[in-house]
Amino acid sequence: MNRLTPVIDSAALVEPLRDFLPRQRWYSGTETPASVVVEDSRVLDSGWPALVDLIVDADGARYQVPLGLRPPDEWPDFLRGHDAAVMGEVGEDGGRLLAYDAVLDPVLGLTLLDVVSASRESADRVRPVGGEQSNSSLVYDDRLILKLFRRIHRGRNLDVEMTEALSDAGFEHVARPLATLTVDESDLAVLQPFLVGGTDGWALALTSLRDLFGVGDTQPVPVISDDMPPPVVDPGMAGGDFSAEARRLGTITAEMHQASAAAFGAVAGDPQRWAAGVEAQVEAEAHPGFDKAGARGVLDALRRVGDGGPAIRVHGDYHLGQVMRTDAGWYVLDFEGEPDRPPEERRRASSPLRDVAGMLRSFHYASVVAQLERDEDCTGLAQAWEARNRTSFLDGYVASAAKAGLVPEPAATEVVLAAFELEKAVYELGYERAHRPDWQSIPLAALQRLGAR
Repeated sequence: MNRLTPVIDSAALVEPLRDFLPRQRWYSGTETPASVVVEDSRVLDSGWPALVDLIVDADGARYQVPLGLRPPDEWPDFLRGHDAAVMGEVGEDGGRLLAYDAVLDPVLGLTLLDVVSASRESADRVRPVGGEQSNSSLVYDDRLILKLFRRIHRGRNLDVEMTEALSDAGFEHVARPLATLTVDESDLAVLQPFLVGGTDGWALALTSLRDLFGVGDTQPVPVISDDMPPPVVDPGMAGGDFSAEARRLGTITAEMHQASAAAFGAVAGDPQRWAAGVEAQVEAEAHPGFDKAGARGVLDALRRVGDGGPAIRVHGDYHLGQVMRTDAGWYVLDFEGEPDRPPEERRRASSPLRDVAGMLRSFHYASVVAQLERDEDCTGLAQAWEARNRTSFLDGYVASAAKAGLVPEPAATEVVLAAFELEKAVYELGYERAHRPDWQSIPLAALQRLGAR
């Protein structure tokens, strides 16, 4: 018997889902799915409003879709301005129901907390977290946060798996899971402490740059041209200097890698395999502004490295948006890795310098995006900010990582790091071309810089 029968027949949801899915931020496709199959459906609350949790296969990708169901004449205020979250009326004539994304419903949000925590937790207030791309989160009383995984893979969720393992290994800079909802060996949701008063690293970096540009307003920096070297500036003169935080973040990143090596083990790194993997991405990128000759030189240098250091389980998508600064220090978030890569690839051991490269690329992005906000030339100050914080982060990381044997000797470290910065910039170029064409110049500038170096 179909478990959805008490509320609505799952077959009646296929066509509405085909229209609903492409309108969601967490949907990984770009077009209306040709095939939609409701693999599983669970009635989590059969009252009114009703809560039904679906596992849906759309063109081979699996998604979790928690639906709220109400009588069609009930159009709650929380849906106003959220047209994309409304699936519409579903069911047969005489039994029509309004279906919508349940995470927006405060009543059903509390129901989800009760289900995931097995009634061990309760709250008075719930609010959704806006702006997320691949998951949906709910905050309860500014004390707990529940993350619903939208893209579902068979087996453990990488974020839950990594966070639990790092915490067990003594790494204190993650929010340890309090409860998980697991169905058929797949993690569907995780409940964690909410990091009160936290600010992500991206926001802090942009604030630091804005402060620095404000100093530039009173102490103008010469405009840079191709035949003119960058002026000597001191980003430390701004009140929002980020370098101390960057250094501490580097140290914590090394501690994270030590904990990962303890939890999952470490093997000898393979520079030849790393070079082959990056080379495949380089050769597949067809952007006319990408000079592959310089990239091939970076990879040739990597192939000449004898000892590239160990390979461990890494974060996989490490940048300023994945770290949060609280009164208690830095915390690392979201260990799911790059969503476009299959889980088995994201679990594969790699150089810890891959995470380091991701953070360094994020410093570059922040320096350019802050300039775009001002719509004026602050190139010299931005470059100085990036260089200062890049150096500070590496100083904090290498000092700790070298003691733990996580990096090779300095010359090899520089070569391996450059190769993974190249890999990240190529990935960024493809992403920007598909999603933000106006930003293609950011990774292109990095690729030019790497090739020249």
